[in-house]
Amino acid sequence: MHKPAQLYLASKSPRRRELLTQRGLNFEVLLNPFDDVSEEPLANEEPIDYVTRVAAEKALSVDSYIQTAGMTRLPVLASDTIVELDGEILRKPADKVDAFKTLKKLSGKTHRVISSVAVIDKNRKLLQDTSISQVQFRELSADEIQEYIATEEPMDKAGAYAIQGGAAKFVKSFNGSYSGIVGLPKLVTFSLLQNCGITLLG
Repeated sequence: MHKPAQLYLASKSPRRRELLTQRGLNFEVLLNPFDDVSEEPLANEEPIDYVTRVAAEKALSVDSYIQTAGMTRLPVLASDTIVELDGEILRKPADKVDAFKTLKKLSGKTHRVISSVAVIDKNRKLLQDTSISQVQFRELSADEIQEYIATEEPMDKAGAYAIQGGAAKFVKSFNGSYSGIVGLPKLVTFSLLQNCGITLLG
């Protein structure tokens, strides 16, 4: 028997879906409502302010859609993740040339991965928390970067890499939330969901 959804997920990321499924959560994915949320940084906006704002706007956009459509009232979960290097936001690459430039910048350096999670509870109250992790890359050769780009994996990833994928071999060390680097910090997310009354398995 199919269990009813416990929440609405505002995310296109299969990685986020997988992390929620692992904890036995049933959810309905809503994508269209936040397609009009601008992911362009505001003038002089700090990286942490940017990612916090975008995550909140995605959640609020879906919540507004639910109200308008007269859908069942459930908590809404949205998240946004960025890679930040020396104050610069490194988003998903526009093309393979952009991916190469991004990975070249990360080579031999330590960057931050900032993941913000926004949850709107049944009473339409916004709950939010943010996870910040540090990742150090070893020096990367041009051939290594090109070889990785050829797999197409970097093309839909913030910072042009996936720590859980082929870029694992680039990582010298990391400090913080591994799941946050993947795209959804589990400790932060599950704490917010529990505050909404959602029971988790495990």
